[in-house]
Amino acid sequence: MTLDYPTFLVNFKLYAGTAGEEGLDLAETIASVTERTGASLAVAPQTPDLYRIASETDLPVVAQSVDAVNAGRGTGKVALPTVAAAGADGVLVNHPESPQTLSEIESIVESGKDQGVESIVCVDSVETGRAVLAFDPDCLLFEKPADIGTGRSLPRTAPERVEAFVSMVEETNPRTRVLLGGGISSSADVEAALKLGADAAGAASAFVDATDREAWLSEVAETLVSEASADSRR
Repeated sequence: MTLDYPTFLVNFKLYAGTAGEEGLDLAETIASVTERTGASLAVAPQTPDLYRIASETDLPVVAQSVDAVNAGRGTGKVALPTVAAAGADGVLVNHPESPQTLSEIESIVESGKDQGVESIVCVDSVETGRAVLAFDPDCLLFEKPADIGTGRSLPRTAPERVEAFVSMVEETNPRTRVLLGGGISSSADVEAALKLGADAAGAASAFVDATDREAWLSEVAETLVSEASADSRR
């Protein structure tokens, strides 16, 4: 399975209550919303749960991070072929909480192409995004690291930055998708992101901390479906 846009990515990070049985329960909640609404939703579970969630749900599964290493020595490292074998459809690269060098990013993107795993590379500026586009990633996750977990998001606080970034990607490598993260906290944020030209959005704490996670995600899913329908009519 590959990611189907427009999509929304739920990242479990290392939050309490998102691992093991609880992590599977959350993934099944996400899958239930997908089935009921028809929206494209994906999940980035904690790494030890990749295989289980990939095997027991139909959700696209994204690895939170991998190391730029090959098979062989590397105790404690996680190689891209390992997450591919576990059933990962995509991988986050260079997340602000797990930063990587340009050479590491290039290595992981290339390995992803070999393994059939989509690369979602995190960047925080037009300049870094343009540099990474030279590696032909599948998706760029654009966010302001300081916004992560704050409830502030670029679609609301700096829409002009989003428009400039989307335009740069369209001009430089139109094959690459754009996902907005960092402070996405509501369906209104998701709607604004898509209207500004992004192909996707994602969140972590907004979902995990929601009083009613299924209701919160349902609103997001309905927004995705509505915006996808509107695009098809344009």
